[in-house]
This record gives sequence, C-alpha cells and structure tokens, in this order.
Amino acid sequence: MTEMRILSIIPPMTQLNTPYPSTAYLTGFLRSRGFEAEQADLSIALALKLLSMHGMQAIHKEVSALPRKQHTAATGFFAEHFESYRTTVAPAIRFLQGRDPSLAHRIASRHYLPEGPRFASLGHYTDDQEHAGDPLDWAFGALGLQDRAKHIATLYLNDLADVIRDAIDPRFEFVRYAESLAASQPTFDQLHTALNARHNLVDAFLHALTLEALSHRPTLVLITAPFPGNVYGAFRIAQTIKQTQPSTVTVLGGGYCNTELRAMNEPRVFDYFDFITLDAGERPLLALIEHLQNKRPPDRLVRTYTRAHHFVDFKEPDIAFSESGTPTYAGLPLQDYLSLLDMLNPMHRLWSDGRWNKLTVAHGCYWKKCSFCDVSLDYISRYDLATTDVLIGRIESLISETGQTGFHFVDEAAPPKALKSLARALLQRKLDISWWGNIRFEKSFDAGLCRLLAESGCIAVTGGLEVASDRLLKLMQKGVSIEQVARVARAFSEAGILVHAYLMYGFPTQTAQDTVDALEYVRQLFAAGCIQSAFFHRFTCTVHSPVGKHPERYGVRLSPRLRTTFASNDINFTDLTGIDHDVFGAALKKALYNYMLGIGLDLDVREWFEQRASARGIGKRARRRGSNSVPRTIVPPDVIARALA
Repeated sequence: MTEMRILSIIPPMTQLNTPYPSTAYLTGFLRSRGFEAEQADLSIALALKLLSMHGMQAIHKEVSALPRKQHTAATGFFAEHFESYRTTVAPAIRFLQGRDPSLAHRIASRHYLPEGPRFASLGHYTDDQEHAGDPLDWAFGALGLQDRAKHIATLYLNDLADVIRDAIDPRFEFVRYAESLAASQPTFDQLHTALNARHNLVDAFLHALTLEALSHRPTLVLITAPFPGNVYGAFRIAQTIKQTQPSTVTVLGGGYCNTELRAMNEPRVFDYFDFITLDAGERPLLALIEHLQNKRPPDRLVRTYTRAHHFVDFKEPDIAFSESGTPTYAGLPLQDYLSLLDMLNPMHRLWSDGRWNKLTVAHGCYWKKCSFCDVSLDYISRYDLATTDVLIGRIESLISETGQTGFHFVDEAAPPKALKSLARALLQRKLDISWWGNIRFEKSFDAGLCRLLAESGCIAVTGGLEVASDRLLKLMQKGVSIEQVARVARAFSEAGILVHAYLMYGFPTQTAQDTVDALEYVRQLFAAGCIQSAFFHRFTCTVHSPVGKHPERYGVRLSPRLRTTFASNDINFTDLTGIDHDVFGAALKKALYNYMLGIGLDLDVREWFEQRASARGIGKRARRRGSNSVPRTIVPPDVIARALA
C-alpha cells in the first residue's frame, strides 16, 4: 500500500457541543508529517440525523408499531404530540446551533416546544398563567432569555432521547451509548451478539453516515474509542467498512483501548479491526504506516495488536509532545454543534455549553502518585511538557483556523509553573482568549497567581478534592489537605474564577462518619463561596492503580479475577470495614445538586440522608453499638471559615 489516504473518525456518542479532540490531534500530526489526512465526527452527525424532521418521522413509525401496553410516559407523549415535534425539531436545533437566536422568545414562552416528562419538575404552563409565575424565573430572571430558552430546548432533546431509548434501542444515550456492552466486559460475547443483531433505526442511520464518510476514499481508517460508550458505535462503523470496502485497513485506538484492552486475546475483534494501538498514537501510527508501505516488518510495530492475534511492542521513543503537531479541526462541521444547558449552574454548564478548542499544556501528570489513579499507564506516567512558545503558537493557529477564542485545556493536571508562564505570555502578546482546565489544588496557586490567571483569560478550574477527609487524602497520596484546598479555591473564586471540585465516596476504609463529615466540609466550602460546582462519583478500583496492585495496603480484598479475553479494567473488591457505600450515593448527589443551586446550605447534612440507614450501610462498628442512624458530623461548623481566616 504505497498511496495512503487516512480518515480519522469520532464514533457515537461523545458530546454534542464540541468535537472530541483525539482526531484533531492525530489529523494535525499526520498532516505535519506530509500525509493526506481527513477527519469526520459521526457522533454529532448521528445526533443531527435523529434530531431532524426525517428522524422524527422514522422515530414516529417505530413508536406507532409499539403495542399500547409497551408505551412509556415518553413514547406516549411523543405519539400524542408528534406533529408538534415534527415541525419544531429543526428550528430547535437551529437555535441550539446559534443560527437562529431570535427563536429564543418563542421557546422561552413555553408555548412553542412540546413539554414531555422531562419538564415535570418545572410544572406545566396553562394559557391563563402569568409569565411571572414561571418556575424558571428564579434562575434566569427577566433578561436571561437566551439561557432560559437553551435550558428548555435541552429538556426537549432529553425527552426525545428518552423516546429513542424506550421505543428503538434501550441502550441509547446522547453520551455513554451502549456503555454496558464494553465496560470491563471479560468476554466479547455481549458485543458480538449485539453486532450480529438486525439493524435498528439508530444502527441504520449510522450505517448510512459511515458510507457517506467513506466518500473520502480512505485506504486507512482510524477510529477512536475514548470511552466505553463509544465502543459499540466504533465496531458498527468498522463493520460497515469491512462489509462494503474490505480492503480498507481499520485501526482502533483511544482511551478505552489504553485502559481496558491491555490483556486482550479475542480473535473475533479482528473481524472488524485489522490493528489496535495502545497509548499515545503518534509513534504506533508512524510504525504502522511504514509497515503498510512495506518499509517495516510486522515484528517492529509499536504497541500494536495485529490480526495474527499477537501484541507487538518494538521499543522506540515516543514522539516528543512539542513535536506532536498542532491540532486541526479542518473538515469538522464546527457550525453544527449544539450548545446545551442541562444544569442550572454557571460552572457545570461549561461541559455542554459552547464550543471549545481543546489543547493540552503537558502530556501526562507531574504528580502521578494518587493511589486511585492509573499511574502505571502512559497517559499518566509519561510527563512531557512543551515550551510556552509552542503552546502560544498552537493557540494562535487554532484561533486563526476556527475564529473562536475559547480554550479547554484537557490535562490530567496543568502544572502551575506552566500556567504562570502561559498567562504572562498571553498578556504580553495581548492575545485575548477565554480558557479553563483541570488543576491540582497546589498551594502555589496563591492570590497573586490566581489574579494573573484571571487577567490572562482563565474563567474556571476543576480539581480533585476527592474524599474530603485528611486521613483518606493522606492514604490516597493526594498531596493536599482540606484546609489547603479551601484556601486555594478561595483564591481562585476571589479572582473571579469558577471552581469545580471532583469528589469521591467509597474509598477503602472510608466509614459512614467519614462520608457524613466529607459532606459537611463540602457544605462549608459552598457556603463560603470557595467552590461553585462539584460532583460525587463512586470509587472504582482499577487493575492499573496502586489500590488494584497492592490492595493489602488499603484494607481491601480483591474479588477473584474472571478469565478475561476482552476488556479488563475495574476490579470488584470487599472493603474490610464492611460498609456498603452505595447506600450513600443518592443522598450525596441530591445534596450537591441543591448546593449548586444555592439551596439547603444551612441544613444539617444528615437531612439529605434517609432518617434510618440500613445496618449494612453503616457497618460493623455501628451494629455493635446497636444504632442504624446516620452519625452526626464531628466537623466543627466553622472549620473552613477558620482555615480561610
């Protein structure tokens, strides 16, 4: 294969407001090396095909074929109001794309779009209600017209996603599509069965879109699977390619492969993909291209599974981060992405609202010690920093290409010194951008540095507070304390920078007391204005983390490993404290939802939990005391205020 035409594809489903950056990175790199490289985002393409007048008619046909007893609230409402959906879907999409902003007046009136089950929490309008009675008034006031309409239109799309899930494909989501088929699945059986089933409407649409993408006439197709929710779509795309253009070489890569397929031994995978590469893709791709051009034997491939079912890893240095090229969005329909507003919180909306140019300040993590993290894998362990001049050049190139000045730095944790140097360079060159990214709550982020970052265009930061317990933060080697997080977060907030905290529950040896105390710390951080947004996720133990490798150090016993031929990442374990952490999840998330809206900050944190928790949830020590109740917090009510003083 001497002539090489390369197509990189984003499969469904990632996000609707901006392209996932992997293909932009690879396309920019390949073009910098002289290759003919194109890219396509079939995630946004599939969403827009479904959310069209033609899509509504096709969905209605499926809904109409359902027996009445199989209708849900979503499908029943859709069937009853189909004509309204059919005529409003295209205008609603235009509005969310920013093409028709004047439509906000009609959408915000709540008389234009049909309001299905997702609107239940807002109440329904009747013609004799005054607009002042709209329950959204508290969030958007009299002048927040565009945002009010955007939130209503987002709920409208969520209703339609529910219809697709209930009537066509129970696995459907706009993100995390068919995730359960791929996440830590020890065998390929479930995915194999799904891929050999008859096409449903979603499959048929994706098949047609894949054929359109093949108009580029590629000889090599690179499909990225960053998450388990992309894997089913990736395999469906590859299936179409192999059925229609079997000579085209297909390659799978991305974060899912890097974490889940490191022990893969499944021949059926190669009915869809000729090769699978691991970790940073630049060096493996160059080696693979040379192999396809008969310039390199197969035993000199780099971090690559081959059709012969062998993993080949000829040792060559990776491409330096500074030489990986500038990402390019050329070929992607930037005007087609949707700005959504699903959460009424100014920080939380950044993930779904607006289109961001994605860049990385450094490859890997400069800390790489956290015991819950995949510190043994390349995307964490190999820290490689580009110079400020290289980063500025990439920023200027993307602004010139896209005409947009919003940037999201997608680092594992952006280094403080690099951000300081970047901020100074942006100010010196009078380069006006808006940017946000992930950081560690390092004490070096003092008031002066935070003001400098704000002046350079920083609008928000995200960082890990994790378990909000100094004992557990030390156990997980996080390298921060609660008081330090409070002071750093306040420095950002006082500089006008929004702060989001990543939180975790269920870490090994975490007790019910620890969980209640963690929520009290978080309540005080919200009340003090240190953080504006947060999210609790359940701790999962992975095979690549220190907890997974050395469970005895963390008081857990790993469950026996299943024989794995396909995906392997999460490990079930038993916490020797005997606590069932799942009983706390709903209360923690409910509390955060309200805190982000400024509600309930004066309540005793126990009020978010059920009045009586199960003995299994509280653990052995509480059972010996004969008590099933959620414990009272032992955190002083002014601990954050004193830390800030």
